[in-house]
Amino acid sequence: MGTDASKDRHDGRSETVMERADRRWQEVIQEIRVVQTGVQILLGFLLTVVFTPHFQSLEQTNKTIYIVTVVLGSLATGALIGPVALHRIVAGRQIKPRAVIWAARLTITGIVLLLATLTSALLLVLRVATGDDSYVPWIVAGVLAWYLLCWFVLPLWVRTRYTSGE
Repeated sequence: MGTDASKDRHDGRSETVMERADRRWQEVIQEIRVVQTGVQILLGFLLTVVFTPHFQSLEQTNKTIYIVTVVLGSLATGALIGPVALHRIVAGRQIKPRAVIWAARLTITGIVLLLATLTSALLLVLRVATGDDSYVPWIVAGVLAWYLLCWFVLPLWVRTRYTSGE
């Protein structure tokens, strides 16, 4: 291969900066497709709960948890739809490498907000389902630990274990 300075070979690929940005953009969009559907279904379900007869009989603590959960779900949805709006608004401006970075940041933010939404929703459901606050926080903490392990600890361990600090 030639020594074309416009090629980015640090990751073993022979692609230009723009080719790499195109590839990375497609990767981000695929990742968003996976989480966005779940977030939208969860938020849609949460938005209907307030209109059920049982909601009015909830104690105030559970109503507060519900409100926090809906707000977190809305924020997660916004962050995960954000990259699409970003792409549409900056398309054709020759800034795709920067747009990819911002889209990735929005995606991580959305995933963190999804983590908070799921944890909060689980807390609410288990509180209402069991009526017993003695062990519910422990179950929620265990599930939260599982999410953290799967979504952050394992990927970061793999990243540090198998890459060379780039």
